[in-house]
Amino acid sequence: MRGPHNIVRLIRTGATFERTGAMNLVLDAFEAPKILRGIAHALGWPFKWLGYKGDPNMPPATRALSALGPAYIKFGQVLSTRPDVVGSELAQQLRVLQDQLPPFSREEALAEVERELGRPWQEIFSEFSEPIAAASIAQVHRARLISDGTEVAVKVLRPGIERAFNKDVDAFYFAARIADLFAPGARRLRPMEVIEHFDGVVQGELDLRLESASASEFAANTKDDAGFQLPNIRWNYSARRVMTLDWADGTALGDNDALDAAGHNRRELGERVLSLFLRHALRDGFFHADMHHGNLKVAPNGDIIAYDFGIMGHIDEYTRRVYAEILYGFIKRDYKRVAEVHFEAGYVPADRDVDEFARALRAVGEPIFGMDATQISMGRLLNYLFEVTERFGMETRTELILLQRTMVVVEGVARSLDPHINIWDVAHPVVEDYIKRSIGPKAMVQDLGKTALVLARFGPRLPGLVEKALMAQTHETASKHGIRPVWLIPGGIGVVAGGALASLAAWIF
Repeated sequence: MRGPHNIVRLIRTGATFERTGAMNLVLDAFEAPKILRGIAHALGWPFKWLGYKGDPNMPPATRALSALGPAYIKFGQVLSTRPDVVGSELAQQLRVLQDQLPPFSREEALAEVERELGRPWQEIFSEFSEPIAAASIAQVHRARLISDGTEVAVKVLRPGIERAFNKDVDAFYFAARIADLFAPGARRLRPMEVIEHFDGVVQGELDLRLESASASEFAANTKDDAGFQLPNIRWNYSARRVMTLDWADGTALGDNDALDAAGHNRRELGERVLSLFLRHALRDGFFHADMHHGNLKVAPNGDIIAYDFGIMGHIDEYTRRVYAEILYGFIKRDYKRVAEVHFEAGYVPADRDVDEFARALRAVGEPIFGMDATQISMGRLLNYLFEVTERFGMETRTELILLQRTMVVVEGVARSLDPHINIWDVAHPVVEDYIKRSIGPKAMVQDLGKTALVLARFGPRLPGLVEKALMAQTHETASKHGIRPVWLIPGGIGVVAGGALASLAAWIF
């Protein structure tokens, strides 16, 4: 219940932010108005002694969120994908938020496994390790199946995590409502929308069947991608709170020394990470949205292995085409076309000048292309783009935020493998191939075919739908002027029908 009892939670939250030195940083990032700053400090400063101390070795924001617990950690992770809301500086700080939480016991995990799978764990696993990784929502154990002796990873939700999250999210909604009521200037920050987005993400991650389904769909899409593999989901041993998948053996992608010792080509790995991400986003519209070092390994045969499918991104076909044309325009340095795409997609208000927008985009792109490969940064490009599009009144495209954030993360992974990698050289063939297949003549024929299928399916209903729309429009116009449409007058519909038939006969003969 989003009532006043949440004030106690908010006081503890404000006190923790004050004690860790994160309060002003967060308020500045949100460009909070004076009244909201006053409320925040009033809830925090007098009760500073109630706040959690946190780890002083962490940056202020991550220190505060880590101290407040799982829901706050997850909230920080979600906000790290929204630089449009919190600003690029705070988003960058939140991206390094660590999911290093104390694990719960092996016995509790086994009890959860038995409850979810409906039988004693000894009938399923011959081995079941102590926790090897503990995150905000779940932890992972290494185990071995009795059925075929396969080594597996078992992900188990934290006991009571649903209730704990719901209580904290309830307080988040309460805080957002206070901001809406007492600080109208803060409404542009869309506090309720931010909390609703967070709530939706978390509720999805609290059902491991949905993560299993995402992994299964991702595997089906990428089964023919050379040099890429995913662990197999064991559906018979998975449920709402338990997820079992094959163990992924390999070298951590972030361990350069180990990769070199194993004889892997780091430059080729970096290029492959970038091209795979772009291919998944453009070709499939469904991509791994958390492709940092911790979720990637390199198999002994050189394949890149991805795991942890709690955060997946989805973009529709039309948006993919727009994004590809924008990327391709920058690659070709055709800034006029990039500007036109923004206008055609409705991203920039039609009353703005397309040529002026193109010049602004040129100011974004040219300095980057003049740099050495080691200095070219997708993150820098996107930051510049945010500045330019804000100046021209472009609304935030929430469907692109996660894609752009992931691209920056993937670029960081690639550069850690080879600092001299040129992201434009890697992106060029992938984007060009997508453009040829999805925007050329062949794609136009396919689009016409899809349109014909839709018309065939709904064709019989079109006359009725058109007639209903016209009648509604005419009725609305007539009502405004106090006129009764002819078909509302007794016998009027017959007059209309007769007149229409007479006109049609005259035209034919």
